Amino acid sequence: MKKILCLAFMLCSIFAIAQEDLEVTIINFSTGLPIENINISLVNKDLSYTNIKTTNTTGKVLFNSIPVVNGYQIIFEGNDVYAAQVSEQIDVRSNQELTAQLWLLPIDQQTQDLQEVVVNTNTGTKINRTSAEVSFELKEAELEELPVEGRDVTRALFRLPNVSQATGFFSEAPNVSINGGNGLFTSYLIDGLDNNERFLGGQKFAIPVGFTKDITVLTNNYSAEFGLSNNGVINVTTKSGSNALEGEVFFVTRPGSVIDASSPFAQQDLSGNQVQDGFMRFQQGFALGGPIIKDKTFFFVNAEYTHDVKDNLLNSEELNVNETVKGNNDFAYFSGKIDHNWSRNFRTSLRANIGLVTIERQGGGLEGGVTFPSAGNFQDRNSLNLALKNDIIGNNYSLQSNIQYSRFRWNYARSNTQNSSRVTVLDPSENTVAILGHPGYVFDALEKTLQVQQKLKYYLNNHTIKAGLGFISGNHSLFGGGNPNGNYVVRLTEDQLTTLQNANLGASLSVNDIPEDVSVTSYAVELRPQAFGKTQNIYSIYIEDEWDVSEKWNLNFGLRYDYDNLSVGGGTKGDTNNFAPRFNFNYALSDNESIRGGYGIFYDKINYAIYSDALQRNTTGEEYQTQIQEFIDLGILPESTDIDRVIFEGNLNAAFVEADGIQYLNGPSSESLQNNRDGVFSNERRILNPNGYKNPYTHQLTLGYQWQINNHSLFYADIVHNWSRDLFRLRNLNAAAPFTVDANFTQDEVRTPEDADLSRPIPIENSGATINGQRVTGISRNVVITESEGRSRYTALSLNYQNDRGDGIFGYRLNYTLSTSKNDTEGINFRAMDSNNFDAEYAVAINDRTHLINAIGSLYPAKNLSFTLAGLIQSGQPINRIPNTSIDSANFVRFDTRDLNGDGTSFGDAYVGNSDRSPGEDRNSDRLPWSYTFDLATQYQFKLSEKTKIELRADVFNIFNTVNLSGYSNNATQSNQIQEGPSGSGIVVRNAAPPRQFQFSARYLF
Repeated sequence: MKKILCLAFMLCSIFAIAQEDLEVTIINFSTGLPIENINISLVNKDLSYTNIKTTNTTGKVLFNSIPVVNGYQIIFEGNDVYAAQVSEQIDVRSNQELTAQLWLLPIDQQTQDLQEVVVNTNTGTKINRTSAEVSFELKEAELEELPVEGRDVTRALFRLPNVSQATGFFSEAPNVSINGGNGLFTSYLIDGLDNNERFLGGQKFAIPVGFTKDITVLTNNYSAEFGLSNNGVINVTTKSGSNALEGEVFFVTRPGSVIDASSPFAQQDLSGNQVQDGFMRFQQGFALGGPIIKDKTFFFVNAEYTHDVKDNLLNSEELNVNETVKGNNDFAYFSGKIDHNWSRNFRTSLRANIGLVTIERQGGGLEGGVTFPSAGNFQDRNSLNLALKNDIIGNNYSLQSNIQYSRFRWNYARSNTQNSSRVTVLDPSENTVAILGHPGYVFDALEKTLQVQQKLKYYLNNHTIKAGLGFISGNHSLFGGGNPNGNYVVRLTEDQLTTLQNANLGASLSVNDIPEDVSVTSYAVELRPQAFGKTQNIYSIYIEDEWDVSEKWNLNFGLRYDYDNLSVGGGTKGDTNNFAPRFNFNYALSDNESIRGGYGIFYDKINYAIYSDALQRNTTGEEYQTQIQEFIDLGILPESTDIDRVIFEGNLNAAFVEADGIQYLNGPSSESLQNNRDGVFSNERRILNPNGYKNPYTHQLTLGYQWQINNHSLFYADIVHNWSRDLFRLRNLNAAAPFTVDANFTQDEVRTPEDADLSRPIPIENSGATINGQRVTGISRNVVITESEGRSRYTALSLNYQNDRGDGIFGYRLNYTLSTSKNDTEGINFRAMDSNNFDAEYAVAINDRTHLINAIGSLYPAKNLSFTLAGLIQSGQPINRIPNTSIDSANFVRFDTRDLNGDGTSFGDAYVGNSDRSPGEDRNSDRLPWSYTFDLATQYQFKLSEKTKIELRADVFNIFNTVNLSGYSNNATQSNQIQEGPSGSGIVVRNAAPPRQFQFSARYLF
């Protein structure tokens, strides 16, 4: 009987340090003891990289700051005592430290058939024996096998524990939520460097699959190196070239309704905007990597382009128009990277990312609309990242110096007719029959950011000391507000309407086709059509000690500090106490079991939108200053408030009514109205907070257990508990008095807006107020500040089982997460329903998932053939129940308004969705049904030669064509999470997750 030995090669990753290290422990297979004073080689054939080091007295050797590529192997050449041994392949990503064990067999225990010694080559499911970090990874091979729509890597993240599909408050909001939080506060990184759009939040450059080596999601208890997020970190490691010339050319198509299952509900494109019938997607691109100078300089380039075709319906019966209006979306992403080895101890990497995104709003509507193509516009999201990384490696230290310049321009409504007025056309009965010209507003934001990092790692016996400095400076500029060319609402006479009907202009109707003598019922013009902004500077420092106490114990101690100059707000002192201690431990119960846990404080960023909104919706008028002084006198604002520091000459519209006799397209200009600015009454204005802004922070506790069942099977369980403080929300300084709405509330008890206005601290009457005996109109009904006083809690149990394929034909991973998430604010534009009573708002969060089950299985029945089935099962999303204005039933009270307390804030805001609650209902008190989605990916590779292949692939999403009313990425006010009437009054279905859809692709690999 031949002796067959299985030598296990153990890998454990911790995902959050400055450089990339590999610590190898060499162990005697017979005794289990470490082996000292032998030479070990780390080799990467693709890079012609070789590094030889000698083990210390504990049998360990450290290969520090190694290049971030795949394909490493640990090699022992053999000697008189131990047989030669070669490890399995090791893959490395950015900001990672690896630990490995290589077991050597004494020669006197070998049989003559050494070729039958088996070395396991499975590296995907290995226990973490070093830290307590809760993190999850998707490697390139897994990304390529998963069914992923449109090669968008974020759509693969839903498959990871503690990550769910997000409900946002605008279409382009990030589509992932970590730990039930607001996706705008997640930190996005590329190779460990910043990739965050800092106005609202989310990615600047949406990195595609072709440039992604792997993705890591850090959800809890990660290193002090990472900050500016209490909601998790998503870090993408990019691909690099090697000595081998490799690449791909691909084409992907989503044919759309010709093959997809039908659905009466709108779907979303890759940007989150709604589309309907006629939607098709075409993608193409290439990637190429290889040597510029063999063994020394390498390159990798990637280009991907997506083109969407979409139809809207333009129908205006009064103008005899019923036409299909075609539109397009274009997404172009270009990436390049050069890696150069100056020497074994000095490396440089240069990376560039360019994103050009144009989303067309061509006019019409999904189900029909009266917005004519002349009022069509484009949303542009253009990004640039230029990053330079330098690594210097010493015997007991490593240094990394990084610098990155980035630029992001978000022009939310680039008009087809930039210098045009906006015209809303009414028929004689005042029904809207056409919308023409300018979009009616301007939002053109530009951010230019410089990031500098300096990182140090020092190795001292069984301690690894890490320290770093960081600086991010973002110059923000916003051209925003109303239309500087004026917005008109006009009413046609019967004769004028007949003339337009007979002209039969169809979709080409424009502003200039409206009669000059038409009646203007209202006119508004922007009084400050200028750009303004501020530079946001963030300073960071951290230090951390990784202490390898013994073979069983590993302890990590860290401390981080961040300062953001925006925290000054309208005061004189910023938030300077953002000290964030981190601690975690990992205790090895045995060679294949460990317990991990830890505690840390994590501070969040300040979205620039908080500051920008306070500038944009502000004014410096004397009467407004009088109102602010009255808030000080009433004790609503602190006595120390410096009025000059909290006000700003922001955007402001001058408005006119029909009685003012405005002539069509000849309304007064903004220049001629400047003297009237101070007397303009507003419904809502803002000021900078005189107390400044505190950075939100989270206490995080984790405890977990890991069990390496065998060489390719891993079970682990984690309990996490996060409680957050100082979250952002809006406070109304002039809120109407509290107004109780209980379960027995009736229509007769609705408070009128006039009564609500008179109950305010500064009573409002006839678009003005009397302050200290003086009648003033240049004030605002509501004066709003951003405060950082919100709170939230998230608790979860995550159970995970992962079984890699190994040498078999089947691999799978299972995850179940049981969680609860509650808060009293959902984001920066959240306000209390009734008179700043945020205690009444503490409820289940909009992104709460009680139960979330993920299952992924891959079958490999034949060589080069694979099937991957991914299932996602979620309990229903919360429903916010608002007053019923449409249900006629003896069982449910009907109201004539949703504004039961009359305060004017019960609006269907597309970005927030604030509203009065249905009587007797708390916020988010109801639930949608469960969601069940199964996606299938099938691919086969035809081998053309030793180095070339053709891959054909089909992805089917929602293969069972289940109608899911929850559990998918959507804008809150387009989803089913806002419903009229109390619980039990039913659900009006406004939207549903996509029906069964198909995606086909072909790749040429070489």
